[in-house]
Amino acid sequence: MDMQGSRQLAVTQQQAWDALNDPEVLKRCIPGCDKVEATGEGQYAVGLSLKIGPVSARFAGKITLSDLQPPSGYTLHFDGQGGVAGFGKGSAQVSLTPADGGTTLAYTVHAQVGGKVAQLGQRLIDGAARSLAEDFFKRFDEEMQARHGRTAEPSGGTGAVADKAVNTPSKLPAWAWTAAAFVAIAIVWLVS
Repeated sequence: MDMQGSRQLAVTQQQAWDALNDPEVLKRCIPGCDKVEATGEGQYAVGLSLKIGPVSARFAGKITLSDLQPPSGYTLHFDGQGGVAGFGKGSAQVSLTPADGGTTLAYTVHAQVGGKVAQLGQRLIDGAARSLAEDFFKRFDEEMQARHGRTAEPSGGTGAVADKAVNTPSKLPAWAWTAAAFVAIAIVWLVS
């Protein structure tokens, strides 16, 4: 599966970079996440509970960051296991670009999933992935406002953060974005 998208953030590039590399911020922003712990240089252990349709599971995973280009971006490699519920693994390229009134967070995710989750209907999984992604970005925006106030206003002057997600066709279930949210995406790293 390949997915890509972008999101306008109302914070500076450095503020977004710092937040996306802060385990406590990610733990608060990733839906169902109860653990993001540094295990080494650019490596994290993640714990996450998810319910997608009739499948509920606790996922444990690891994230490794590479190609670090502070504060512009990095590559995120993820591997998550949910027992019989399934697995997700892959990579995501995350970039942060200064934009008029803030920062644009863009991502491209390449992922594989398997197990029971992969057997669910595509529409159910896509809907769950969209919902999880929206929840991540809402929480992330609230966290940024709590930390920095509205330091930059997105284009259009409304004070609202604009979502500019772009979907690409996928053959595998889109919930794997949440595995990327074993980060950052979420979006996080991501949106399906």
